[in-house]
Amino acid sequence: MHFKNSTFSRLACLALVCIMLAACAKRPTTEYTPLSESKGNSIAKQIDITKQGLTSWNDLAPALDNSIAFVSKKPASGIALQRDILTVTWGELRAGLLLMRNLLPQLDADPTLLGRHFRFIQITQDPKFTSYYEPAIEADLSPSSVYAYPIYAQPDDLQSVNLTQFHPRFKGQTLYYRIENGKVVPYFHREDIDSDKKLANKGLEIAWAKDPVDIFFLQVQGSGRLILPDGQEKHVLYAGKNGHQYVSLGRVMKEAGLLDPDNVSMQSIRDYLNKNPHKMQELLNTNPSYVFFRLADKGPIGAINQALTARVSLATDPQLLPLGGLLAFTVPLPEKGPEGAFRQGSPFTGIGLAQDTGGAIKGHRLDFFSGYGDEATWVAGHMNTPGSVWLMLPRIP
Repeated sequence: MHFKNSTFSRLACLALVCIMLAACAKRPTTEYTPLSESKGNSIAKQIDITKQGLTSWNDLAPALDNSIAFVSKKPASGIALQRDILTVTWGELRAGLLLMRNLLPQLDADPTLLGRHFRFIQITQDPKFTSYYEPAIEADLSPSSVYAYPIYAQPDDLQSVNLTQFHPRFKGQTLYYRIENGKVVPYFHREDIDSDKKLANKGLEIAWAKDPVDIFFLQVQGSGRLILPDGQEKHVLYAGKNGHQYVSLGRVMKEAGLLDPDNVSMQSIRDYLNKNPHKMQELLNTNPSYVFFRLADKGPIGAINQALTARVSLATDPQLLPLGGLLAFTVPLPEKGPEGAFRQGSPFTGIGLAQDTGGAIKGHRLDFFSGYGDEATWVAGHMNTPGSVWLMLPRIP
């Protein structure tokens, strides 16, 4: 990118302010605890791949291949994770994925091979699991009185800069902005875009939906499917974001007394908005974060630029669990009780792959990709629970 000197100076000053604010924030310490081989074996014996929709360990091969393709493009000696007591290279991640790939044919008969071949590194700060899914929304590629709410492509005037170049304390942080009258200003937030129509009639509309709440949840999930009037389906994939902080609508509504504190879910949020349409846009605007999309024939695609696998792919904070990493996890799955009421299911232990990220996925929070369909929607709408997670690394001979 090339800027006029005055614009670049303003950008540098703005970045410096951001750095000073970040320096004042204390990053929580995350501990990693290596487990003994016997404890690793105990975890391996508990793994139930049937709860992940798999019939054999061999069914994990395509998902593993996706992670292998991602980490194989990284320098083997490069650092994938360096935090607290743990340093992991991309080469070590790749070796672990290849080892797991080779072990798959033997694991149906003897899952304890995992304990003998892998080190299990536990995340000890009480990881919390939420879930996301691939939503389906009714939409059309042309506007009408029925399909009146636009889904936008990423605007050309949305700019970003990696702040690492200004100070190492800002490693991995990005500033999103636009230029207005020669000045660097934050990009439009949700109210600007949806209420004040700042992006309307600029040729950015890639589709139009029936329901603005559908678009909101599509943005929360990051990708989805458009169900067109003739029954055809079109994938919409994440293209970019406006850079504003994500604010949980469920938390806002709970704190305002609009939702039962014991029943905050995607379903309860949607139900309230449907019954109170006069409050809908004002409530949606409390989340200034906005996501832009692109049309595609395949999806969904994770942060590793590979297809996600239902109940295997996890969105993680790469500063805690590196992208492409092999994981084991234990978490209860939400279940439907009598008359469709939510109830917490029994915990199950599965194999996961860190294949995605998310604006709200920071620290010890993980997002479980539940897939597509009614059951996936139910799980994603109700999972919000503590769990356990272990990073799996190959044993050093």
